[in-house]
Order: sequence, then C-alpha cells, then structure tokens
Amino acid sequence: MKVIRQILKWIIGLLLLSLVLLYIFDATYILKGIRVVYFTGHKTAFIDDFPYFDNRTIENKTVQAWEEKETAIKPTSRLQDTYKEYGTIAYLIIKDGKILYENYAEDYSKDSKTNSFSMAKSITSVLLFKAIQDGFIKSLDQPITDFHPDFKGEFANQTTVGDLASMASGLNWEEDYYSPFSMTAKAYYDANISELIESLSIDEKPGESFEYLSGNTELLGMIITKAVGTSLSEYLSKSIWKPLGMRGTAYWQLDDVNSGMEKTYCCLASNARDFAKVGKLLLQDGKWDGQQIIDTDLVKKAINPRFEDSPHYGYGFWLSDYKDKHIFSMRGILGQYVISIPEDDLIIVRLGHKRDEEKVDAYPKDFYIYIDEAYQMLKT
Repeated sequence: MKVIRQILKWIIGLLLLSLVLLYIFDATYILKGIRVVYFTGHKTAFIDDFPYFDNRTIENKTVQAWEEKETAIKPTSRLQDTYKEYGTIAYLIIKDGKILYENYAEDYSKDSKTNSFSMAKSITSVLLFKAIQDGFIKSLDQPITDFHPDFKGEFANQTTVGDLASMASGLNWEEDYYSPFSMTAKAYYDANISELIESLSIDEKPGESFEYLSGNTELLGMIITKAVGTSLSEYLSKSIWKPLGMRGTAYWQLDDVNSGMEKTYCCLASNARDFAKVGKLLLQDGKWDGQQIIDTDLVKKAINPRFEDSPHYGYGFWLSDYKDKHIFSMRGILGQYVISIPEDDLIIVRLGHKRDEEKVDAYPKDFYIYIDEAYQMLKT
C-alpha cells in the first residue's frame, strides 16, 4: 500500500511539474491539443474537429443548386481501393458545370461539413483579390506596413500583400506539423493568433523565392480584416458565399471567441459541393451569373506561377502540368482537394481522412490517382 501511495505521489508531482513548465514556457495550449485530439481517439487534427473550437458563421442566402446529369459512370476499382486506403469520404466529378459523379462514404453526405485545412489559404487569397477589386486594398504590390506599420524586421516595409499570398515574404515562421511546441501547433490550439503573428519579423528579402509558410496567410488574413473593416467570415459571406448561392452555412475556426481572429491558414468547415464552387469561380475567370466577382487579371495571377523555379504555386493556389494540362488546385493536409482543369472544364473534389505521405513533383501521390481515375471514368 505504501508503494502505491508513493507511486501516486510521484505521478501527481510529475503532472504538477508539467503544468508549471507548460505555464512558464507559454505552452498551455498543448493541454487543449491533448483534449481535442487524444481524448477524442485521434492522433492528429481531424476533419470533424471544428465543433471543438470557437467558430464564426459564414451565412448563405438563396441556394443555387449544381446542375446534375444522370450517367452510368461507375468508380474504377483503383479509385475504390483509394477510398479504403486513404479514408475518402467525398469524391465528385464535375464536367461542363454539371455533377456527373458523386460519392460519399461512412455517414457523410452532400450536407456534411468537414475541415478544409489549408484549402482555406486559397479562399483567403480569393478574399484578397476581392478586397483589391472592391478598393479596400490598392494592389498586390501594396506594402503590409500600410496596415501594420510596426511589423518587425529589416525587410518588413518591402514586403507586399502579394508576397504573402505567393509564399515569398521572408517571414521567420517555422512550418512544423509534428512538434507540439511548434508555431503551427500554437497557432492551431492557442487563444491569440494575432499576438503570435505580431511577435514575428521579416528578416529575409521578400519577393525572391517560394517558401510555404502558414504564417504568411494568417498575416494576410489580419491585413484583409483591417482593410475591409469587418470580420473575414462576414466579408466571405457577403462577397462569395451569397453571390455563389452556396448550399449551406460554413464555419471558420477562431483562435478564441474573445480575440475572434479567423485561422486563415486553415480550418473552414464546409461541404464538398460548396468547396467546388470556389474552383468553378476561378475556372470561369472570376465570373458568376454574369457578374465579375473577381477581376480576370487577378485570377490569371492566382493560377499561374510567380517564380520559374517554383512552377507548382501561384498566388494562393497549387499548380501542376500533369498530363500536359494546366491544373490549379486547393489543397489541405489530410488530402482535401479541389482540382480544376480549365481546358476540359473539369473539377474533381476529394475529401477524406488522410493522404499518401510520399510526394511526386510537390504533390502527394494520391493527388494523381484522383485525376487519372476521373479521366478513366469519363471514358465510359
């Protein structure tokens, strides 16, 4: 009995020491990470995690339904294998503006809301383009210090909003998805993301080369918020969600209900059909129902590479020349994809629990499978 009491004392002592250390090193957010992830039976962030966070609602109004065409299209055996291997919960093929194939797995449906993860970076860039068109931001070349004059770093006053959108800022953010002490983990689970971003600095010359940093998009979101004078969720609702007649309301995770800053580098919960409409908007050169939602020249900037040595990224969108086609896509860490192929007026949406960890030409291997099998299915 004495031995058991002694062991319990040691355990309690270690727990108390751990709590003190987390407090001293400003890492108490780790406790929320443990509660949200491990206490729900997961090992990492998951596609259904938005109810565990504060969210702001992105309202829709009148639903504009997708056209649907009855077809005999069936999934290939290879595609069905990926459903099982990678936990696909939604897969859509949209051709010439019509849904030709739509499949959901487990208990998910066309109304299910799941986490966009980094597809939100593309949507934040779309909001930047809209803010430029609306006159809130002058151009992609406007300096970030026009909005945050005290931002630190030798090159802060040379950095533009376009540098942030194209991942070329020189920001001293560390992109790490595995360490619980990383900036990425702190941004995901802590209560004041703006404070974290404002503690950073721009120490390398911007506009020189591509480096994927989530902090770029978070700073961009803070700038757009200041420029438009309203929350990003409200601006997204007014500028994109309502004009495009989205199927459902969406939810954008906040760092905290009090500070109320959207996590613009990630974490917009919506459904597959509505995510696809963002791809369609750019596929149509920024037009929707005869209205120019986004300037065509800005769309072209978005879906073409900024740097010759980084042909896989434009302004907020991933790029590929797979099958000798011009492809642009929104992409999230667990294999969330909205893949748009203009020459064939084709959109492929895939949402799910995980992706292939091996990459080929900057893309996870499963990305190519979803394209290959879509074209194979269209032949039938």
